[in-house]
Amino acid sequence: MIYADYNGSAPLSLEVRDYLLKRFEKGPFANPNAIHYLGSKCLMGMENARSVCAKVLGADFEQVTFNSGATEGISTVFHTCLSNETKKKTIIISGIEHSAVVNTAQYYGTKGFTVKTLPVNCDGVVDMTTLKAWINDEAGNIALIAIMAANNETGVIQPYQEISRLCSLNKIPYLCDTTQFIGKTPFNFKESNMDFAVCSGHKLGAMTGTGILLARNPENLLPLIIGGGQEKGHRGGTQNYLGNETIAVALSTLEKTFENIPALSKKREEFENKVKATFPEVVIIGENAPRLATTTYISYPGIHGQAVQIELESNDIFVTTSSACSDNMPVTSKVLKAMGTCDNIGRGVVRISLCLNSPLEYYDRLADALIKAYSKLAKVKSF
Repeated sequence: MIYADYNGSAPLSLEVRDYLLKRFEKGPFANPNAIHYLGSKCLMGMENARSVCAKVLGADFEQVTFNSGATEGISTVFHTCLSNETKKKTIIISGIEHSAVVNTAQYYGTKGFTVKTLPVNCDGVVDMTTLKAWINDEAGNIALIAIMAANNETGVIQPYQEISRLCSLNKIPYLCDTTQFIGKTPFNFKESNMDFAVCSGHKLGAMTGTGILLARNPENLLPLIIGGGQEKGHRGGTQNYLGNETIAVALSTLEKTFENIPALSKKREEFENKVKATFPEVVIIGENAPRLATTTYISYPGIHGQAVQIELESNDIFVTTSSACSDNMPVTSKVLKAMGTCDNIGRGVVRISLCLNSPLEYYDRLADALIKAYSKLAKVKSF
């Protein structure tokens, strides 16, 4: 079996599974906020995990807030920056943001804020010229800029460091959705100069329902969940201490795999070139932009991505498409529409996303299976 949907969700890593089995045997299990011995032991384990996460992510201990995942982190940042006290009324996002950002921005758009959507080029990279112009025009009225580090569909890496510098110079809060970035390539929060970054444990091989919000100045966070003042008042509710421990295990494991990036990236290029050599009409989305080493977004114009997905699954290869479907009619995703991708290509995409420790020979098997699927389906094109 080849699981190639790591951008969707990573299975529990072997290290996390081993850790949990031992943890379940040894304990302790208690409320980490209790002052008795068992509670203190649970708190100590969770705080050790926070320390590990901070070190791996290049952040201070106090800058790490545990939560349920990136979506909660994003909502917390919007809540913090767009409180009733702010007089600034413009929000800037990009046309390729995850729905967690888009829908939250649209919600605040109903509350008196103006949402401006930054265009991207045909390779899926944000238009920095337009962003600079918007900042020059109304820097004093921009309440928040939210632009991701790497796109979940295309794997295209955005110029987040340049965006950070612009925001810092103009004193504009910058939220970077690093959900697809962290764990797939080295990241240092302090060096990034971001104000906020988020990630989800299930993208890393940790437990689902866990995550981290990184805040440059955590003392300014306004809790979205008030509760009993846990996480130093930044996020109420009894902490998922076991889940938080697994994030530390997962991040430590992934840090060791960064040395695999050059070989994996080279092998991915060989895979893409092999498929294109057989089928010159095939399109690699974002091919000319910097991309994560683990992601290929590929389309054979005129062949439904779902059909390709089914063919691959019959060979025990699990990928995904970008499609939200209605009556079995695939549609071009909002990300691809923002990139100006035509429906003939957009409806045919499948996303192949591996992890940094995936065997290189996976790409050989993927190439053979994909070529076989395209050979079969090209005879009966869907549209």
